[in-house]
Amino acid sequence: MSRKSSSHPGSSGGHSAGTTTGDGPGIREMILESARIICEDDVLDYRAAKMKAAQRLGLSPRTALPDNARIQAAVIEYQRIFGGEDYAQHLIALRRAAVQAMKLLRDFSPRLVGATVSGAVTAAHRVQIHGFADQLESLDFFLTDKQIPFEQDERDYRYADGTEQPVPLARFEAGDIGIDIAMFTFDDLRRVPLSPSDGLPMKRLGLAEAEALAAIGVDTILGR
Repeated sequence: MSRKSSSHPGSSGGHSAGTTTGDGPGIREMILESARIICEDDVLDYRAAKMKAAQRLGLSPRTALPDNARIQAAVIEYQRIFGGEDYAQHLIALRRAAVQAMKLLRDFSPRLVGATVSGAVTAAHRVQIHGFADQLESLDFFLTDKQIPFEQDERDYRYADGTEQPVPLARFEAGDIGIDIAMFTFDDLRRVPLSPSDGLPMKRLGLAEAEALAAIGVDTILGR
């Protein structure tokens, strides 16, 4: 997805996305190296990427880790610079696949979430959708009836009140793109879990918003 390079975004001077002049020793480098690890090594866990970056840079175990929002911003910048058109085309493909999946799942009030929304995607990312139903197993029946092969899984979501909730997940493939559907009850439409990227309530996009996102072209994605 990204072109291999030993350089980092912002290495020629100035300040990269996610870095500030008040950062302590090694923080700027850790942010950039974490982004490179996520993009080039297909690491999805931001904390794991930060720990690996700190180790590679020889930083003290006591070094404070930058927050995930700054890593996410650096991932997007890295992909724009080194991923270029391949990255942009992949992001567009993910967003278009999301729209098609949401149309298929219209009866489940689907909402698009995650990296496909933010743009912080790599080759390892799958489309993430939240679905809603009175009976969570109804999605399994629906996919079986449509003869769509899928795998059952589970994912833990954190909430602002400090609680953590396991949520059933259905995973299927749409060509080369993976689709994950987390199933919630209708009561959870207003109870939004926290994003692992920035710790804020997840952005949930409806179909119309997802279609608008999928219409964004390569030049706009790459900021040119």
